[in-house]
Amino acid sequence: MFLLSTVKFLGGPLAGTSMGLHFWPTVALTVAGMMTSVFVFSGIGGVWMQHRQKQRRLRREPIFTKRSRNIIKVFRKFGMGGIAFLTPVLLSPIGGTVIATLLGVPRPRILLHMFWSAVLWGGALTFASVRFGHMLHH
Repeated sequence: MFLLSTVKFLGGPLAGTSMGLHFWPTVALTVAGMMTSVFVFSGIGGVWMQHRQKQRRLRREPIFTKRSRNIIKVFRKFGMGGIAFLTPVLLSPIGGTVIATLLGVPRPRILLHMFWSAVLWGGALTFASVRFGHMLHH
């Protein structure tokens, strides 16, 4: 469950509930899984970003693509809080962290925003999974 949450956040609450874990251990393991990925990828994200920039320059690729412009629009409109809020449900913990790192958000800010988002969504999704999970078995 912990490892599943490092890659796909929604899998944590579903796996915890299906394994019969109680609410708080499921939330704790889900949050810990996401934050492990955020911690690792926010640390290596800067080095990876420099590597990618060097590759683009060597290949003479355009700096801005349609995809990168859309990501920047979302960031400008909603900021780091918006990226963090969307990460558990729409992006993966790795994807959201890499995006924030590429946009130059400082690591402590990434960790803070991703933490509150993980706690919020971890609690909400675990609650929904515990409360309504029995409906899936019938």
